[in-house]
Amino acid sequence: MDGSSSSSSPSLMSKSDGELEEMLDRMLTRLALCDDSKLEALVSKLLPLTISSLSSQSPAVRNKVLEILSHVNKRVKHQHEIGLPLLDLWKLYTDPAASPMVRNFAIVYVEMAFERAPAKEREDIAPKTLENVSKLPQQHQEIVLRIAIKVIGECHASKISDDVAVKYRSLIASQDKELFLDFCLHMLLYQPAPQGGGPPPGLSVFQVNRIRGKQALKGDMLTKRKLGILNVIATMDLPGESVYPLYIAASVDSQEPVAKRGEELLKKKASGTNLDDPKLINRLFVLFNGTTSTGHVAPEHNVAPGNTALKVKLMSGFCRSIAAANSFPATLQCIFGCMYGSGTTLRLKQMGMEFTVWVFKHGKIDQLKLMGPVILSAILKMLDGFTGSEADALSRETKTFSFQAIGLIAQRLPQLFREKTEMAVRLFDALKLETQSLRSTIQEAIISLAAAYKDSPENILRDLEVLLLANSLAFIKSSIFMAYIDQEQNEARFCALRWATSLYNSQHCPSLYMCMLSAADPKLDIRELALEGLFLKEEGRSIVSNHDHKYPKFVEMLEYILKQQPKLLDSSEMRGQKLLFPSQVYVVMIKFLVKCFELQMEEIDTQAVGAEFLYSAQRMCLLLEHSLAFEGSAELHACASKALVSVGSYLPEVVEVYCSKKIVWLRRLLSHTDLSTRESASRLLGMASCALSDAESCSLISELIASISQSPQKLRFEAHHGGLCAVGYVSAQCLYRMPAVSEAVTQNAVKCLVDVVNLETAPLASVAMEALGHIGICGALPLLINDSSPGTQVLEVLQERLSKLLSGDDIKSVQKIALSLGHICSNEMSSSHLKIALDLLFSLSRSKAEEILFAAGEALSFLWGGVPVTADLILKTNYTSLSTDSNFLMREVKSLSKKLSDAETGVGEDSRAITRETISGKLFDTLLYSSRKDERCAGTVWILSLIMYCGQQPSIQLMLPKIQEAFSHLLGDQNELTQELASQGMSIVYELGDASMKKSLVDALVNTLTGTSKRKRAIKLVEETEVFQEGTIGESPSGGKISTYKELCNLANEMGQPDLIYKFMDLANHQASLNSKRGAAFGFSKIAKQAGDALRPHLRLLIPRLIRYQYDPDKNVQDAMAHIWKALIQDPKKAVDEHLNHIFDDLLVQCGSRLWRSREASCLALADIIQGRKFDQVGEHLKRLWIAAFRAMDDIKETVRNAGDKLCRAVTSLTIRICDVTLTELSDARQAMDIVLPLLLSDGIMSKVDSVRKASIGVVMKLAKGAGVALRPHLSDLVCCMLESLSSLEDQGLNYVELHAANIGIETEKLENLRISISKGSPMWETLDLCINIVDIESLDQLIPRLTQLVRGSVGLNTRVGVASFISLLVQRVGTEIKPFTGMLLRLLFPVAKEEKSSAAKRAFSSACGIVLKYSSPSQAQSLIEETAALHSGDRSSQIACASLFKSFSSTASDIMSGHQSAIVPVIFISRFEDDKQISSLFEEVWEEITSGERVTLQLYLQEIVNHICESITSSSWASKKKSGRAICKLTEVLDESLSSQHNRLLQCLLNEIPGRLWEGKDALLDALGALSVSCHEAIANEDPKTPTIILNLICSACRKKLKKYRESAFSCLEKVIIAFGDPEFFSAVFPMLYEMCNTASVKTSCQVQSASDAVKTESENGEDGHIPLEKIMECVKSCIQVATVDDILGRKADLINVLLISLSPGFQWNVKMSGISCVGKLCSRFRSLWNDSMDGIQPSDATKFGHELYHSLVPKLLECINTVKIAQVHVTTSQCLLELIELYSMVSSLHPVEVDFKAEIISLLELEKSEEAKSLLRKSRDALANLLSLN
Repeated sequence: MDGSSSSSSPSLMSKSDGELEEMLDRMLTRLALCDDSKLEALVSKLLPLTISSLSSQSPAVRNKVLEILSHVNKRVKHQHEIGLPLLDLWKLYTDPAASPMVRNFAIVYVEMAFERAPAKEREDIAPKTLENVSKLPQQHQEIVLRIAIKVIGECHASKISDDVAVKYRSLIASQDKELFLDFCLHMLLYQPAPQGGGPPPGLSVFQVNRIRGKQALKGDMLTKRKLGILNVIATMDLPGESVYPLYIAASVDSQEPVAKRGEELLKKKASGTNLDDPKLINRLFVLFNGTTSTGHVAPEHNVAPGNTALKVKLMSGFCRSIAAANSFPATLQCIFGCMYGSGTTLRLKQMGMEFTVWVFKHGKIDQLKLMGPVILSAILKMLDGFTGSEADALSRETKTFSFQAIGLIAQRLPQLFREKTEMAVRLFDALKLETQSLRSTIQEAIISLAAAYKDSPENILRDLEVLLLANSLAFIKSSIFMAYIDQEQNEARFCALRWATSLYNSQHCPSLYMCMLSAADPKLDIRELALEGLFLKEEGRSIVSNHDHKYPKFVEMLEYILKQQPKLLDSSEMRGQKLLFPSQVYVVMIKFLVKCFELQMEEIDTQAVGAEFLYSAQRMCLLLEHSLAFEGSAELHACASKALVSVGSYLPEVVEVYCSKKIVWLRRLLSHTDLSTRESASRLLGMASCALSDAESCSLISELIASISQSPQKLRFEAHHGGLCAVGYVSAQCLYRMPAVSEAVTQNAVKCLVDVVNLETAPLASVAMEALGHIGICGALPLLINDSSPGTQVLEVLQERLSKLLSGDDIKSVQKIALSLGHICSNEMSSSHLKIALDLLFSLSRSKAEEILFAAGEALSFLWGGVPVTADLILKTNYTSLSTDSNFLMREVKSLSKKLSDAETGVGEDSRAITRETISGKLFDTLLYSSRKDERCAGTVWILSLIMYCGQQPSIQLMLPKIQEAFSHLLGDQNELTQELASQGMSIVYELGDASMKKSLVDALVNTLTGTSKRKRAIKLVEETEVFQEGTIGESPSGGKISTYKELCNLANEMGQPDLIYKFMDLANHQASLNSKRGAAFGFSKIAKQAGDALRPHLRLLIPRLIRYQYDPDKNVQDAMAHIWKALIQDPKKAVDEHLNHIFDDLLVQCGSRLWRSREASCLALADIIQGRKFDQVGEHLKRLWIAAFRAMDDIKETVRNAGDKLCRAVTSLTIRICDVTLTELSDARQAMDIVLPLLLSDGIMSKVDSVRKASIGVVMKLAKGAGVALRPHLSDLVCCMLESLSSLEDQGLNYVELHAANIGIETEKLENLRISISKGSPMWETLDLCINIVDIESLDQLIPRLTQLVRGSVGLNTRVGVASFISLLVQRVGTEIKPFTGMLLRLLFPVAKEEKSSAAKRAFSSACGIVLKYSSPSQAQSLIEETAALHSGDRSSQIACASLFKSFSSTASDIMSGHQSAIVPVIFISRFEDDKQISSLFEEVWEEITSGERVTLQLYLQEIVNHICESITSSSWASKKKSGRAICKLTEVLDESLSSQHNRLLQCLLNEIPGRLWEGKDALLDALGALSVSCHEAIANEDPKTPTIILNLICSACRKKLKKYRESAFSCLEKVIIAFGDPEFFSAVFPMLYEMCNTASVKTSCQVQSASDAVKTESENGEDGHIPLEKIMECVKSCIQVATVDDILGRKADLINVLLISLSPGFQWNVKMSGISCVGKLCSRFRSLWNDSMDGIQPSDATKFGHELYHSLVPKLLECINTVKIAQVHVTTSQCLLELIELYSMVSSLHPVEVDFKAEIISLLELEKSEEAKSLLRKSRDALANLLSLN
């Protein structure tokens, strides 16, 4: 049929119109006369021919064609079972030469043919119809597409087969594909027409008509088509951009199966769709929006918008597409459709707003300018449409997105809001009115909106100021301030404050005022924002101001605050006024105002202060007084009082006058509970005394002395403390002013204070001493005059008391006393007085409290002289101490140097010489080099205090060299404070010293850091000298601590190793060295900033060490070195690059250091340094890097090993990158590979360290992946190493398991396969796979010899299997290029495959042999196949090798093997019959592979097989003889009589081999003889009639052998031979022997002790006992009966009956009896046929008599069998035989009366019988016997 249409076209073209018409007329006649049954065949031929005739222009021809087609239409219209020639019609339609009319008619009948074609044909042709469909006319396109979709729906709705899927995938033309996908999309969008009319959503009327045609689409048909489309599209492997619209449309289908399948495919196939593809987005927008009707587009082409479900689904995609956000105007149309479109839902509105947010976030600014205003107005309109607070989630989400959109558009288009405040008002109102869930979104929108108003006009900013004040706390009356805070919402306050801080500059008073009020807000975030707005931030517990912002003018800020709250100036002497705000508001307000005041005072000269400023300062004092109201907090009181002191420090006259009027008020504050407030009140009282007259001042002092002279029981501590402070400040001011008050007043004050020191507790005594210090700072203390002495120094009186106080535990008290001693002695000239002070201060040298040491250092500085402190600074400011002012000696040098330069020089330099000598002697001779670390620490603090506070003094300048030496020595101290202060001291010395000193200092520090410095001065060790910090080296064996020199010596002696003390000291020196480096680092980091060029020559030494120290395990060392690095190196990258080689050298050397911390730091440093380096930078160090990494990975210390792992990972990354030819130049990659790969193969993979091996393998594998051709020079080494590693790196546990596999019941072969499978999944094998891909011809010359060495000498199962597998893969990879090496490989692989012990390895080498054989020469192939065939006669291993090799040959080199089948087939055939099951099964598999049909193969190679069998059967091997016999049996089974042509040779071999001695398995020859006799008996008898007799005699001889198994086979063979030849003479020849054997068996059995039951008796298994198998004998008797004549039977009837009786006797087993019963049955059938065949109807008398004898002799035996044997099968067979015997007897019973009646026995047995079948037979026997009796 296929060629009918194509072949008919040329013939039609050659015909004339007349001939055509005649031909068509004949066709019409044939059609008319044709029966319906034959119509299909006729139409199949005629229809294409008829339609093709339309190409004729003759009207007569066309009319005839139409007549024929009309006839066909009528005949087939209602008979859908009649098919049409679909393929021929399609070929006719697609024929390029076909005319339009032919194609028009053809397509109609193609459509008809598709409806009638079988499903298989339809689904095969449907994909073809889509090819070039885009080139068809539109009407034809629609028909073809409808046909295809219909077939898809009918055939692929559930699934699509792979072969059909391939056809759809072959749609190459993009236009065809797009047309098909569009049609599918329209079909998926189609829904049954709604009642209202119009197209379904997403479609136009034209599209609906196109997909529907004339047929209505609904119900299951539509569902199936959609499912079919989805299944087909899913198999076409199309990009997500093409199928995304289809899956989206399907996922929202109304039918659940379609929607479910669409959703599944959307997730599986379209999850990675590029939603930014413009073409895709345009298609999706058309689905969403539809198309608007325009004048030049027909209405039927207008696409309706998608339905709600589709729109929701599309919106989820739009919200992930940036292209969708920039598709104006479709974007705008989509958003408005969601908001206000017909049929919109809350869900759509919510999605629309979400999309709006997306658009505002990702839309281009030029498009946003067009859309933004329109969308914004729509959003506001929609928000206005919501009523109150919506309860449903969708409304809330819609609102959320709306506010988000407003916030985003405010960021993108701020100009929309800048000119009006309406949006700000709206959002702040919404923030108060909307539900809590929306407020966070509104808050974000408001914050975003703030930026939009940043550059607004002044009038808008003023309006906003009003709005913000209204939404903050600023408009709240003071009376309801806290109540309002509790009630008002937090978000509005936060946003108002946020706007205030961001919209206005830092000098805008209203916004700052808002921040002040918000400082007390209950919300933490508002409080923090308020502090940020005021440039105040929290550090610990105190609030410190930020200096980096511009502050408003003090006067303006204060006036604005007072304008807002005039009552802030109200106060009363009793402090009873009410506060207007919480205390925290006052605190922040005061701090801010003070900061503004201080900054403005620093800008202007104190003398040039204007009246307005002074007026504001006075008002500030009033505000501060107001703040000190009783109800304020202690913090507020402290802050306000300090602020008043601060104002007084700049404008003393204003505050002095103000305070002089507030004496009573100030004295009340002296008993305040807060310490700071009491001290500030005391200072203020002292300042107030300056404005009082002398008399008033004396009176005030007297009153204060009187107040503290009361009994301590009557005085509160606070009042006592405040009074003492006030006495000190007021007395000092009186003494200090010119002229001073009378000395008597001062003496009274001093005496009072001395009494307090002597009598009161440490806290009050320290305060009294502090007061004495304040007096002493203004002048020398007067002598104490009493009755007993005319005048005594104060310190002489207090020395003993002070000594006790300084040794006390109250640190603060001791600190105050130490400071006071310095103040007292600052103006003292008396040497005795100074000596007492020094002794008291030196007594603090062992103090552990750092604060005390700093206070003592400050005091010594006052004693030395030249301290930058004046009396006014101490008495009239908030000064505390120099220690706190210098941040405990750690302030930057520059900030302190200003104070030093401004300080007044001390007085009486000459008089202090002795004091200075004493101090320096104590420091340098005793403390700085003391063996006690606490004394060294004290000395460091004090010497640093001296150079810090008195550094400009000439005496200090002269001591700088000694001080530098001391600091250098102290850099290595164990105490961290000592170390840090020594390094700080170095930097100060550097600043103070001259050029030579600076150079000396730099050199010393560099030497310390580089480890080349020497300790200049040794410390003498005493017993209590602490060598290690406690806990550093653990505990002693007894549990005691080990830290001092004495304890270390004791430990060494206890351990019997006195020399151990030297190791301890070595450790201590190393620790000191580290500490020196760390200490030097602190100083160096500061010096480096100033040293500049002086350090450049040292960078080469410094940089490598600095880098290493930055990775030191000690965090402190790291930090210290990082400080140096930052200070020293301006451009770290450049510095490292310049000194890279020095860095590498140093670090690589240190990787082998004896110090673990150096090794660890070096590894970590290297790991970081090598990141991102190129080959030219690291090439010369690459090998050393790997060696260092491997050594570190095997380090004794765990942390070093971890660092080594990190270094290894870094070097791995570096190596892989520079060896990757895609990232590095090929030449560099080759050099890197030459360096790295040999090292990894020799030292890495072969390492004994597990982590090194694993890392090396990983690197090698990654190198193989990226190195590409750069790996070729090393291919042989790499391959061999990987192959050896397969075994060497295997888990040793698997070897152990294999050795003991037999003991634990695991099969060795399974375990081997497991091991090989594991190795095949290892990184080594993956690397080998990669190596194969880059092998080329040149590589083979090196690789093959190395592989041959491995084949010969490799050990380990995995390696051997790996070598074989690699050779296999290699040969497959290189193909014919392997030919030069095939001879070598075959000579090598064949012996290995033969001798290999492991079956898995044997298979692998055999497989390799087979693949090499494929490319070998003919002579090599012949030699190999012959050698392989010879293996079958070898030992077991050789036989397995033979099978494995042949199996491999057949699968890989079948074409070569097919040429040697005559040599291979016989070997494989005969080897199938080996005794060893494994060998025979292997050959069986090979046999199945090489043969297509067993019979055909055997017939084809019968001659060769027989030759091989004959050779084998005549060999000396019993096993060969045995399998030859089995092979003969198989030949006879398969070929039967076809073997006759070769029977003679086989028979002769068997007849020659069977006689002679017996051997194990010889029975197979007897089986073969029997089988040959059965299949070729005719040929044997025809060739020589004597042969059967010869065979019989031979077998009879075998039956007399005593070997049990052989005898059984002989009897089986005898039975087959008798039946096969069927010679009646065999009865006479064989039966006597059988009779004799039967009798013998009977005698033997009767002599044995019988078992209780025959059913459980077992035979002896002894093969040499001569036991005769009676059941076999009986089978032979049965075969004799079958071939014997009746005369022969009657002639031996007595013997025959005797044999039957013997077989049925009780002494034999049931199987023997079954054989006997079978014989009886055969005998009965023979005699029944005799009677039936009788011509005259008269029975021979002998036969009748024999029948009676049989009946009477055997029936009792049969009944006995049924009764005694309890086996159902025996019962059934015996009952059957009994019935036959009765029936036989019934034939002869008429001649003789019945003598014995067995009916009763049968009935008895019938009652006991359980087998239904046996019962049935017994009933029949009973009935037959009853009939017989009735007849007689």
